Amino acid sequence: MSHVAVQKLSPDEASLLTDVQSLTDRIRLRAYELFQNRSGRDGSALDDWLMAENDLVLSPESDLVETDGKFEMQIAVPGFDANDINVSALPDALIVRAENAHHHESVEGDVRFCEFGEKSLFRRFEMPAPIDVNKVATNLQKGILKVTATKEETTAPRSTSVAA
Repeated sequence: MSHVAVQKLSPDEASLLTDVQSLTDRIRLRAYELFQNRSGRDGSALDDWLMAENDLVLSPESDLVETDGKFEMQIAVPGFDANDINVSALPDALIVRAENAHHHESVEGDVRFCEFGEKSLFRRFEMPAPIDVNKVATNLQKGILKVTATKEETTAPRSTSVAA
């Protein structure tokens, strides 16, 4: 079992925005390549964008279970190691990002084909209730990332009486 680090973020965290912008730029470039490959004909821009997203970004299968004061998630991350994965905790969401790439280092013989490549995983999970970003734990086992997030303790509103 491997531990995956959790990054605690404020809602306006700049590094996350930079990562999302970088991913968007990669998708844009891939969509343009697809556009060029079909001779630049109009009418399929959305299809090009969606195919580019599918080529570059993995949206993992997952589940979310709410139990006594916490949320437990399982996220399929096959082919990613713990050091490839980044979990960011916001008060209202968890963001799971991962990057990996396949390279042929020292291979004897000629590589006839290789279906491995660079892949990114990105998924934002909106939480049904606020979570305590300081109480998020993770572990990775057999390609399944398990994330446990404790619900934020709510304080009951205090009532005040007003004397007339």
